[in-house]
Amino acid sequence: MIKGILKSLLVISVLTSCTSTQPSTNVSNPNSQQTPPVTELKNESKLKTQSIEYKDGDTTLEGYLSYDESIQGKRPAVLVVHEWKGLDDYAKKRTDDLAKMGYIAFAADIYGKGIRPTNNQEAGTQAGKYKSDRSLMRARVNSGFNILKNNELTDQTKTAAIGYCFGGTTVLELARSGTALNGVVSFHGGLDSPAPEDGKNIKGKVLVLHGADDPTISEKDMAAFQSEMKTNRVDWQMVSYGGALHAFSNPASVASASSGYNENADKKSFNDMKVFFSDIFK
Repeated sequence: MIKGILKSLLVISVLTSCTSTQPSTNVSNPNSQQTPPVTELKNESKLKTQSIEYKDGDTTLEGYLSYDESIQGKRPAVLVVHEWKGLDDYAKKRTDDLAKMGYIAFAADIYGKGIRPTNNQEAGTQAGKYKSDRSLMRARVNSGFNILKNNELTDQTKTAAIGYCFGGTTVLELARSGTALNGVVSFHGGLDSPAPEDGKNIKGKVLVLHGADDPTISEKDMAAFQSEMKTNRVDWQMVSYGGALHAFSNPASVASASSGYNENADKKSFNDMKVFFSDIFK
């Protein structure tokens, strides 16, 4: 029982959610190239949104789909994976933002229909369940990706996934599972991997957007992640934002010694994502 409590506390310390104008720094694969952003949010978008129930084995999940009805035909598709408190309004907003940019976007549900933690203890328990079982995490995120991939509006040659905090860890596991995507983007996500050799399965490009002052990412995990990317010859980039802590992109983040919203890093990271998309979807 004591071990279980300690494990839960450890998860909470790592996953919980400072404003600075310090410059960002980049650590990247020298073979990667960035191109100017070409997609902006459209105020005149006519969004169609809907909740979609789907299954992973016997577990019922409930995701959120969003796309612009004013656009005709197939389009690039982006999966969104939520933070540690489950599929909430923040994940849905990011999904809508992507739809306004011309993508079809789907917010996956990793925990299950109706499982929406209301406090840090519940969130730590749920997130810890999947962080300690990467096979289950991969199964859940792939179930969501398949819903998006098989949508009639999806251009299956142009797919990506983004995730925030817990979701950032999850989209990296999606890539490590060998799923064919053009790329994944992790916003202040965990970088640790119990099986770094699975980096060889990554088929698309990887972009990690990291708070330079985030104390939840250890130097050991940072070095191990970079080694995994290099050893497996992944096309990867990492951008570190000066002064940014954990959970820097969410305005609702509770300010603490380890986490908090950073408007500067939020705007820069979203633009860096757009630059990345303009590269992988060209």
